[in-house]
Amino acid sequence: MGTANATLSATRRLAKGRWGIGFTFPFAVCFIFRIFRPILNYELRNMGIYIGIDIGGTKMMVAAVSPNFGPGHTALGGRRKAPTPADPDAAQACLEAMIAEVAGDEEIIGIGCAIGGPIDLVAGTVSPLNMPRWRGIPMKKRMEDRYGCPFYFGVDTDAAAVAEYYLAGLDVRRFLYVTISTGVGGGFLLEGQVYRGLAGSHPEVGHQSIAFKVRHPERVHCGCGLNDCLEALVSGSGIERIYGVPARALDQEAWDEVAYNLAQGLRNMITMLAPDLIVLGGGVTTGGGRFFLDKTYAHLAEIVTLVPVPEIRISELGYDTALLGAAYLARGPRS
Repeated sequence: MGTANATLSATRRLAKGRWGIGFTFPFAVCFIFRIFRPILNYELRNMGIYIGIDIGGTKMMVAAVSPNFGPGHTALGGRRKAPTPADPDAAQACLEAMIAEVAGDEEIIGIGCAIGGPIDLVAGTVSPLNMPRWRGIPMKKRMEDRYGCPFYFGVDTDAAAVAEYYLAGLDVRRFLYVTISTGVGGGFLLEGQVYRGLAGSHPEVGHQSIAFKVRHPERVHCGCGLNDCLEALVSGSGIERIYGVPARALDQEAWDEVAYNLAQGLRNMITMLAPDLIVLGGGVTTGGGRFFLDKTYAHLAEIVTLVPVPEIRISELGYDTALLGAAYLARGPRS
């Protein structure tokens, strides 16, 4: 920025004839920027980049973004994807290789990461439930020691909620994002800030108990060890266990059951949090589409009686929601 200011100052002096040269303003601009352009180009090339990382149970994604990444500027630069290794050390090596590819010669000025919970923000460790060998991994220390820049991380659904809220330029006080994919999770933003519980813990909305309706109740079982969780009934893995087919192959009667069960969980969240807006994401949501959303709305209209039913939308960010959120986290905390 110092070079740019000096350039503008010099241009004004030329235009006013302070150096005794009768240049017109357009000629002065061309003359000065021709001299300074190599320096300006060097500065622009060396502003640095942010890195976003999305670590899921089956895949990892890495992308680079420019320093002006944010609302209106959401393009992901170079990006890479790889299967998630079961071994955390192998995963670290894979991440470093992908980061090297997307960063090239650019300086990395911040890294953000979205990952499954639970996580410990105080200790800087991750222990994603669906990755059994990842327990207490000191990811923050590893990444900051390796790259010498700040490393910010969060539960993937919180990162997705951040992306949905900030990159779409939302202006609501209470915002709830719920993803229905391999599992079920959510992120709640209050006045634009991620809500966290005791000791920075992440509320697990997918593991609430609901009064469900399903044709094969004996097949309902959650990875947390219980048998009445919302996740066990409406997630992609739960649907396959109960119905014997992936979500995309469900018939309308089965979709209605899934919508009924989702409405039971959303009823709890709406009644307790009274959000202004809910956005639903994840593969099951997009697979069910408008039919699924309309069925869910119809059930909610019958069972939510004490607070208003808010607007509910399907995410428009799609596949990259958590990755976009991770890239946004890389810019550091907001006041």
